[in-house]
Amino acid sequence: MASRKSRISMAAVVFVAATLLGMTAWADDVTDSINEALQAYQKGDLAEAVQNLNYASQLIQQKKGEGLASLLPGPLAGWTAEDATSQAATAAMFGGGVTAERRYSKDAAGVTIQVVADSPLLQGVMMMFSNPMFATADGGKMEKIGAQKAIVKYDAAGKSGDIKIVVANRFLVTVEGRDADLADMKAYAAAVDYQKLAALP
Repeated sequence: MASRKSRISMAAVVFVAATLLGMTAWADDVTDSINEALQAYQKGDLAEAVQNLNYASQLIQQKKGEGLASLLPGPLAGWTAEDATSQAATAAMFGGGVTAERRYSKDAAGVTIQVVADSPLLQGVMMMFSNPMFATADGGKMEKIGAQKAIVKYDAAGKSGDIKIVVANRFLVTVEGRDADLADMKAYAAAVDYQKLAALP
């Protein structure tokens, strides 16, 4: 007779598999991994089942990262941009989550837009938005960029700083500038499509 711990583990595997199967299939490799997990579970190989489910989950996270990267704006007039990149972190790395990033340059100036989704690290940033005292403690200012609340930190002498915006309590948009004018940083922050970002699954 299976131990209580084993029964709980099997129940967890079935629950995760059912959740993933209930989603629209992103690609054959995702569904293949889920099917392999179910086959392993039916044979009683829980370790193999969990490994395949983790792999399928990582593939789905990567697909989410590609969705984020597709929303990063093109370069402003006179600027150039690198290709957008994305990365899915495991729970062991920075608490998990998905990151997309794109870098822009003009002469000596550089701006980077980064979007982080579904990361536990967002909780700390959200506290700053809920209490302006935290936001201003290290030189930040609360401002509005379009319809978005933002925390802006900028060193005019060094022409560097960052802008942070939280979207739908799930996404953190950070615009970092190096040798960049604040106006350009704000223009890049305003160029992000926040409605499409908030609508992402």
